Amino acid sequence: MYVESIFATVFRLFYDLTDLSVLVLVFLDNCDGPLVSNLLQASFERSSQSSISNAPHFAKLNRRDGAGGWSPQVTDRQPWLQLDLRDRMEVTAVATQGRYGGSDWVSGYLLLFSDTGRAWKQYRQEDGVGRFAGNVNADGVVHHKLSHSIRSRFLRFVPLDWNPSGWVGLRVEVYGCAYKSYVADFDGRSSLLYRFNQKSMSTVKDVISLSFKSRQAEGVLLHGEGQRGDYITLELHRGKLALYLNLDDTRLRFSSGRVAVTLSSLLDDQHWHSVLIERFNKQVNLTVDTHTQHFRTKGEGDSLEVDYELSFGGIPLPGKPGTFLRKNFHGCIENLYYNGINIIDLAKRRKPQIYSGNVTFSCSEPQLVSTTFLSSSSSFLSLPATLSASGGFAVRFQFRTWNPDGLLLSTRLALEPQRLELQISNSRLRLTHHMSAQQKEEVSTGEVNDGLWHSASLSSRGLQVTMTLDNEPSSTMELGDHMEAGDSLYFGGCPSSSSSDSYCENPTLAFQGCMRLFSINSQPMDLNLVHQGRLGDYKELQFDTCGIHDRCLPNFCEHGGQCSQSWSHFYCDCSGTGYTGATCHNSIYEASCEAYRLTGSSSGLFSIDPDGSGPLGPTQVYCNMTENKVWTVVTHNSTDPVRVQGSTLQKPYMMKFNYSASPEQLMALVARSEQCQQEVVYSCRKSRLFNTWGDPLSWWVDQGGERRTYWGGFLPGVQQCSCSLEENCMDMNYFCNCDADTDSWANDTGVLSYKEHLPVSEIVIGDTNRTGSEALYRIGPLRCYGDKSVWNAASFYQESSYLHFPTLQAELSADISFYFKTSAPSGVFLENVGLKDFIRVELSSPSVVTFSFDVGNRPVDLAVKSHVPLNDRQWHYVRAERSVKEASLQVDQLPLRFLEAPSEGLLRLRLNSQLFVGGTAARQRGFLGCIRTLTINGVTFNLEERAKMTPGVSAGCPGHCSGSSSLCHNSGRCIEKNSGYVCDCSQSAYGGPSCKEEVSVSFNRESSVTYTFQEPFSVMQNRSFQASSVYRGNSRARENMAFIFMTTQSPAMLLTVSTFSQQYIAVILARNGSLQIWYHLHVDRRPDVFSPRPSSLADGHLHRIRIHREGKDVYLQVSNEYIYKRCRSCENVDEEVMQAGSKGFIGCLSSVQFNHMAPLKAALLNRGSSLVSVRGHLVESNCGAPADSTTSHPLSGKCCCCKTQSPLNNISLHDSAVIGGVVSAVIFITLCVVVVMTRFLYQHRQARRDASIKEKEHQTNLEIAYYSATILMVITVPQCSALGMVEKAQCKGLLR
Repeated sequence: MYVESIFATVFRLFYDLTDLSVLVLVFLDNCDGPLVSNLLQASFERSSQSSISNAPHFAKLNRRDGAGGWSPQVTDRQPWLQLDLRDRMEVTAVATQGRYGGSDWVSGYLLLFSDTGRAWKQYRQEDGVGRFAGNVNADGVVHHKLSHSIRSRFLRFVPLDWNPSGWVGLRVEVYGCAYKSYVADFDGRSSLLYRFNQKSMSTVKDVISLSFKSRQAEGVLLHGEGQRGDYITLELHRGKLALYLNLDDTRLRFSSGRVAVTLSSLLDDQHWHSVLIERFNKQVNLTVDTHTQHFRTKGEGDSLEVDYELSFGGIPLPGKPGTFLRKNFHGCIENLYYNGINIIDLAKRRKPQIYSGNVTFSCSEPQLVSTTFLSSSSSFLSLPATLSASGGFAVRFQFRTWNPDGLLLSTRLALEPQRLELQISNSRLRLTHHMSAQQKEEVSTGEVNDGLWHSASLSSRGLQVTMTLDNEPSSTMELGDHMEAGDSLYFGGCPSSSSSDSYCENPTLAFQGCMRLFSINSQPMDLNLVHQGRLGDYKELQFDTCGIHDRCLPNFCEHGGQCSQSWSHFYCDCSGTGYTGATCHNSIYEASCEAYRLTGSSSGLFSIDPDGSGPLGPTQVYCNMTENKVWTVVTHNSTDPVRVQGSTLQKPYMMKFNYSASPEQLMALVARSEQCQQEVVYSCRKSRLFNTWGDPLSWWVDQGGERRTYWGGFLPGVQQCSCSLEENCMDMNYFCNCDADTDSWANDTGVLSYKEHLPVSEIVIGDTNRTGSEALYRIGPLRCYGDKSVWNAASFYQESSYLHFPTLQAELSADISFYFKTSAPSGVFLENVGLKDFIRVELSSPSVVTFSFDVGNRPVDLAVKSHVPLNDRQWHYVRAERSVKEASLQVDQLPLRFLEAPSEGLLRLRLNSQLFVGGTAARQRGFLGCIRTLTINGVTFNLEERAKMTPGVSAGCPGHCSGSSSLCHNSGRCIEKNSGYVCDCSQSAYGGPSCKEEVSVSFNRESSVTYTFQEPFSVMQNRSFQASSVYRGNSRARENMAFIFMTTQSPAMLLTVSTFSQQYIAVILARNGSLQIWYHLHVDRRPDVFSPRPSSLADGHLHRIRIHREGKDVYLQVSNEYIYKRCRSCENVDEEVMQAGSKGFIGCLSSVQFNHMAPLKAALLNRGSSLVSVRGHLVESNCGAPADSTTSHPLSGKCCCCKTQSPLNNISLHDSAVIGGVVSAVIFITLCVVVVMTRFLYQHRQARRDASIKEKEHQTNLEIAYYSATILMVITVPQCSALGMVEKAQCKGLLR
C-alpha cells in the first residue's frame, strides 16, 4: 500500500538556526488576516479610473471613501485593479464588493499574481477553473477561500462581467499572512554541494522539499549517487519534472536506459512551483504543486545509499562513473530541505559541509513578459515595420502553443501582390511566399505544438529569405527580386476583412497561444506601448501573461488512454485499450458470455470485461453456448494430468495455477455468475488425503488464499470427498477413497461448486514419499454459467416507494444503464443529490426520457423523444453517461444525444445523499413499473435483495419477458402479449418465431436483389468541434457490421457502404482470399485499409464476420477470433477494391446486419414491394447445404441501376468522417455499380442542398445524420454487360 503522506498535517518546515535538530512546525491554520485594509495609497494601481473619486485606493472592503470604490473608464478595453502587498505574502482568501451606493459591481473576474508586477500568472481553482464568481449587488460581500494558497507580492483583479444595468465597481480584501523564505539563485553554471559527515549516507526514509521557478525547460535540481549503483536525480526535462530513483537495481546500474517518473508540465513559466518527495523503503510519493503521483521504486534494496555528497542545481562533475550529463538549473530555488536540513540556510551561513559555487541568495527577476492570443478567429497584433539600415528585414520572436495550426506572421511585400506568411500547419512551422493568387513557394521545418517555447526568426538578404527555428538548421527560399516588408507586420492573425489591409488572410486559423521577445530589424518591441494604444494595434490579446494551460493535467483519459490537447480542449486516444468514448470510459466488450449470447454469438473465444467501465481490463475466455446454459470457461497453466511422488508434510509438493485472467478479474467473474464449478481429478495409490486423526495431508488454496480440505461438492465446512457425499466410498470407515491407503489405485475425483472459494489457486500434496506411494491429479478449468445481473429486477407498485443505496461515487465520470417497463406516464428512475449538485434520470412524459445533472456550472438536461410511447409495458433500454468531456443519452436504438462539456468550468459531481432508485427523497414523482439490470460505472446493483426488505417494492418482475430463459435470440426483442409473448425480429438479421432461423441466400453470376429504404434510419453519429477543424477527425463515427458467408471465389466483394460524395467502406476478399476492410472517408486522402490476417477465407467454409469501428479503431471478429488494429494508409488506392468489384461474388451469404438494419432479410420479406427489385435467379438456401438441395424461388426484375430515381429529400451534407446525406449501402456489389449510382446521385447534389435538414442540440453543432437510403443487394454483376449504355461506358472506363 502506498504511503499517502509521511506527514499527516500540512505545514511549513523551518529550523531553529542554533540547533538544526529541532524542527519548528509553523501551522497555517491562522493565516487569514486582512492584508489590504492597512495598505497605503501607493500600493493601488489600475488600468484607468473614471474620476478622482473612483481612484483605486478607494477599493477597500466595506469602506465608503470617495465614490465608494474603484471604477474604470467606460472606454477601458481591459480594466484591472492591482495591489502591491509590499512583500511576498501567503494569500489564502479573497473577497469582493461592489461600489457603495450605486449599481456598479463585478459579477465575474480573474485573479492574477506576480512577484514583479510585470509577468503575471492566472490563479486557477480546483478543476482548473480560472473564473471567480463575483457579486450580485453593490454591498454584499462574496468570499472565496483559495483551494491552494498564493505566495506572491502583487495581485491583480481582472473584471470579466459586471452589472448589465451599471458598470464595473469594485472593493476588495485579501486574507493571509507573512511568508518567509530562504532563496538561492542559480545562473545555469552554479550549484550547491552538501557533503556528508561520513563517506556515504544510507537512508530508508527520505523527505525532500523545495520550491523553484525556472527560466528554462531543462535543468538538474538534485543529484546524488552511490558506488553500489543507487542514485536519485530530480530534473526539469521539456518543462516537466522527472525523478530518477534506483535502490540497488543491478539491471539499471549498467544500463543507459534509466526510467523516470514524470509529473506536471509548463514548469518553465518563471513562477514558483513546489516539490515534495516522500520515500519510505520502496514506496514513493512525488508531489508537484497540487498533483501527486505514487509509485514503487526499482531495485533489490529498501535503502538509498549516496556517497559523499548531494548536489543541487546541477551535476558539477560530469564524467564521474554512473552520472549522465544534463543542463544545470537556471532559476531560483527556495526553502530547500533534505531530511530536515535547511540547505540554503547552511549555504548562507557558509557552513563547512556546504560548497556554493556562484550561487547568490536573492532571486533575480528577468523581464520576459508574454502576451496571450486568446481567439483562434480574431486575435492579432499589428506592429510597424521599422526601417533596416542594411536593407531587407529581420523579425524574431518566441511562441508556445498546443494548436497544430495557426498564423504566426503575415506581411505584404513591397512588390505587390506578393506576401510572406509564417504559420503552423499540421504541427510544423511553414513559410509561404505568395507570388500571386495561384503561385506560391513553401518551406517547412520542425514540430512546434508541444507547449514549449520556440524561437522563430525570418531574415532577408539579397535574393534569399531565411527561416530559423530554435537551434535547428536554417531553411532558405530563393526569391526572384529584392524583398522589403510592407508598412505593417501582423502577428498571430489578421484584422477583419473590412480593414484596408485586406491582403492579410488567416490561412486556416489565427494563432492561439503565447508570444514574447518581439524584435523587428534588431529593435525590441515594447508591448506596453501597444497596450497603451501608442504603438500598432491589437485585438483579443491579454498582455503581461501567458495563459497556456495543460488540459492533460490531470489526465482524464481512463484505462491507459493517451491524452492530447489543443488550446481549449483535450482529446483521448483509446487505441489498443479495449475501451472507447470521449475519455476511454466504455468497454468495447460485453461483460459476460451471457451478454454475447443475447447478441446472437455462438460458441468460441471472446474477450469479456466483467466490470464494464470499471478499473479491471478485459480478459479472454471460452464461451460454450449450449441449448440450456451459457458456460464461461477460464483455463490455467496446468491442465494436463500431473504425477506426484516423494512429497512429505514437511516438504510437500506445491503447484500454483496461473489463470488467463487476473485474480481481480476472476473474482468479478465469479461474483457475476449464477454458479461456478471446477473439477478436481485425483487418483492415488498409498497416498492419503487425511491422516488417521483427520488432519489434512493434502489440501488446495482458494481464491482468497485460504486453505481448503474438502474435495468435492458445495459444503466447505465438511472435510469430505465426493464418495462420502454420495455414500459410495470403497471403505465406509473413511470419508475419502484415498484414505483407505490401499496398494491399488483409488479415485477421489470431485467437482467443487462452492463458488465463493473458486477458482483453485494452488494445490499441496504431502503423502507420496512411501514405497509405492504416488498421486495423479488434474485441476480442470473454471466453469461458470449465468449472469446474475442480466435479470436482476425490482417492481415498484407504490409511487412513494423507492430503493436506496450508498452515495454514488461519480465525481468525474458516471455511466448508468438499465432496462425499464411501465404503463405510467412519468416517473423518476433514479436520483442522487448533493448540496447543489445532482444527477437524475427520469421518464418525463410517456415518450421522453430525460437525463439531468448539475456539477456547479448550471443544470443540464438531455432528452430523447421516441416516436412511439415508452409506457407500453415493454422493456426499453436506457444508457446515460456523464464525463468531464461530454454527456450522452441513449434510449433503445434511437439516435444518441450528445452534449459537450464547457472547456472552462467545474468538473466534479459532488453528492452527499443516498442514491434513490425508483423514486426521490421527497417521495414524489416515483416510478411505477419494473427496472432491471441497473449498472453504474461497471457495478451492477442488486435490486432484488434490496427489494425484499422494502415496502412497496417486490423482487423480480412479472411477465414472460422478465426471466433469463432467453425466449428471443440474436438481438430479437421479446414483446409481452395478454396470453403470452412474441419475438420481434425486425432488428435482427435472423427470422423465425424465436429469431433463430438464418436468412441465407445463394447467388450465381446472373442474380441480384435490390432493397430501397425510404424511412430514415440512423447509420452513424458524429460531432464536429468548433474549436479547431483539425480535430474533426477525432470525432467518433462508428459502425457495426455482421454477416456470414461461404465462397471459394477470390477476389470478391463482400460489403460496401458508399455515398454520392465518393466516400465508401468496403469489405472484400483480396486475390489471396484474405479479408480486407477499406475505409475511404476523406475524399482528399488515400483510403485506409485494415488487413487482419493473411489466411484465405475463400475455402468453402462458413465464416462469421463482425466488424465494429470507433473512429480510427477497428475491432474485428472472424469466426471466434478477436482482432484489433488501427487503420493504416494504403498506397494502392482503389486497385484492390476495383478488382474485387469487377469479380462480384459467387457463394452464399446469411444474416447480414449493418448497424440496426437487416437489409437482406428485409429484401426477401418484401418481394412484392416496389422497394424491392430482383434480377436473375435468386435461391434461398441454408449456407451449410448444397445449393441444388434447396428450394428455388425464381424472381425477376429490372436492373437496379437503370431504375428511374425518385427525388432525393432530406439530404444532410457534412464534410467530416460521417457518411452524411443520401447513402447507398451496397452489399456484395461491383465497384462499377457503386460509381454509376454515386455519379447519378451527384448530379442531384446542388439541387438538393436547400432541402438539407440539420438537427442542432447545442453550440458545438452536434449532428446526427439520418439517411433515406438505397440498399443494393447485388451479388455479382457479370462484368458491365447488364448495364445501360451510359452506365456501361462509365463502368468500363473505371475498370480500365
